[in-house]
Amino acid sequence: MTPQLVWLFVFIALYWAYCVKWGVSSARTAPGAEDFFLASRLLPPWVFVLIATAASFGGWAILMHPSLVMRDGLALAQLGLAAVAIPFAGVLFFKRQWLLGKTYGYITPGEMLADYYQGDAIRILVIIIALFCSIPFIGMQMSASGHLIEWLTEGLVPANLAMWALTLVVFLYGVIGGLRAVAYVGTLQGLLLMAGIVSVGGLSMMHLGGLDGMSMFVQNLAKLSGIDLGPWGNSAEGFNAYLHVPGVVQFTAGMGKENPVAGMWTTAMVLTTSFALMGTQAAPAFSMLAFSCRSPGGFAPQLVWVSAGVMGMLMIFFSTLQGLGADFLGASHLFSDAGLAVSKVLPDLADGQGGSLYARYLISIAQTAPWFMALLALCALAAIHALVSLFSATAGTIIARDVFLRYLSPRIDHDRQKLIARCGIAAVIGAALLLATYAPGAQVQLGALALSFAFQLWPALAGLCWLPWITRQGVTVGLAGGMLAVVLTEPLGATICHFLGFDLPWGRWPWTIHSAGWGIFVNIISCVVVSWISHQDLDRTHRQSFHQLFIAKSSIAPAKRFLRPVAWSLTLVWFFFALGPGAILGNTLFGAPNAGLSGWMMGVPSLWAWQMMCWALGVLVIWFLAYRLEMSTHHQANFTE
Repeated sequence: MTPQLVWLFVFIALYWAYCVKWGVSSARTAPGAEDFFLASRLLPPWVFVLIATAASFGGWAILMHPSLVMRDGLALAQLGLAAVAIPFAGVLFFKRQWLLGKTYGYITPGEMLADYYQGDAIRILVIIIALFCSIPFIGMQMSASGHLIEWLTEGLVPANLAMWALTLVVFLYGVIGGLRAVAYVGTLQGLLLMAGIVSVGGLSMMHLGGLDGMSMFVQNLAKLSGIDLGPWGNSAEGFNAYLHVPGVVQFTAGMGKENPVAGMWTTAMVLTTSFALMGTQAAPAFSMLAFSCRSPGGFAPQLVWVSAGVMGMLMIFFSTLQGLGADFLGASHLFSDAGLAVSKVLPDLADGQGGSLYARYLISIAQTAPWFMALLALCALAAIHALVSLFSATAGTIIARDVFLRYLSPRIDHDRQKLIARCGIAAVIGAALLLATYAPGAQVQLGALALSFAFQLWPALAGLCWLPWITRQGVTVGLAGGMLAVVLTEPLGATICHFLGFDLPWGRWPWTIHSAGWGIFVNIISCVVVSWISHQDLDRTHRQSFHQLFIAKSSIAPAKRFLRPVAWSLTLVWFFFALGPGAILGNTLFGAPNAGLSGWMMGVPSLWAWQMMCWALGVLVIWFLAYRLEMSTHHQANFTE
């Protein structure tokens, strides 16, 4: 056995021991049902900061994003600003959900929303979203972990075997210790996630020649700007698609029907894909994570400094460097064929092998630093496990509380609920593994719906936390309509329609708008119209009682109320210029893409400099909302820890 494999198995064994230790100790420390469901609502702020970060970013940040940057360039790298957009859900909803959980004893978001809107239809839709966020999405994540091990062991350990073995430990500590174990293991996972992104970005810089080699790297980018190169070619303006956002929107029929010109990552696509990612912290799992906190003290630090600040910087700089650098390290034969200076550090990954980029970086140091390779592999595995463990643990609780307790066996005691939750975790993880093993195509189609479905909860949560005029009928019709629109703009919708005997006139993501964007458009229109039609004073009185609690416990200080219009204006401006139509200014503001090194005012392509600037301003906007408007902070006068 090679030293690389020895180190890999040693680190995985140590990690497994750490996970199981937390599972056992959590079960012994507080064996009650509420501890299993919500860690007795006593999670310290620092634990929330790290587990929320790990679960918010997980596998997509450490594995997927750099590989897509390698394929699509800086237009895709614009999506790194989603690290700033994701916390907006937390800023808007975490503190007020925590307050409701503390006051009324809610355990699941289905209980909370059904009580607020006085109807069970919303509860059923939340159950559907929770399971879609769990079963196929977990399968996708664990499949990625299995492939990572297969690549690192050069096929010695098959992907499916690795996937089942790695998932076993997630099952063990989750089913033994519940949310407390998931959260405390998540603290290590959060640290490993950030360490992995920094380290592999640093590996890319090292292979490019260190700080001295960065000038050559930028010079290569300057040469690239004048070449018709890559899967998307040049834009109508003659700019290389790697360095250029291809417009605000393209009215194409959708992927599979009509490909966009110069790439799919228009500002409309970037914005609506960010919507999908913003669904992460609106997902049922994060509502329950908010319920489990001892106080709101960890919300603002996680949302502002760690998510928007640290993770935003890592995504914009290190992940982008990792992806763009790979093209000049041999990962794309197109670059060497065009005569650009390329070092053969990485194998050619241009033909559908981009998903292995992280593994290829690790293999590049396997001979010289096998222990470091193994440690970085563990970073990726831990990042994936954070999301998997949180989603599976909370799904088990939702099955116990919202399915069994509500509809099947209303009189079961807490011990039986805990047993059913454990069986629910086993069922969710087992179904995810079976789907990933025997129906990978269906898993991809179903998993693609997960975050877009979660984002459809935004109007329901907005009504709960801020807008009492949104009615039960409005939010139910809107949520159902939004979910249907998501399905019809994803491959699953086309598959279902073809099975029924007709074909949709559009493909995936028509008009370069992600399914989350189509869903939320239908959702909001339906919600507003139906709420206006179905307004009833008695229902409004019930909902208003919740908002009176917010006024008493969570309202902004009177001296700061004048800041509200300023804050929301800044927020809209940031979204418009960072992720929306205004982002096209970044193509040329600091020099045209084909201007070369002498024409780039900031020493890097204009779009990359724009992304760095928008990241810094985005952190400022999130800080303004979370701290100055007190949307994520707390005061002892109002809250009891």
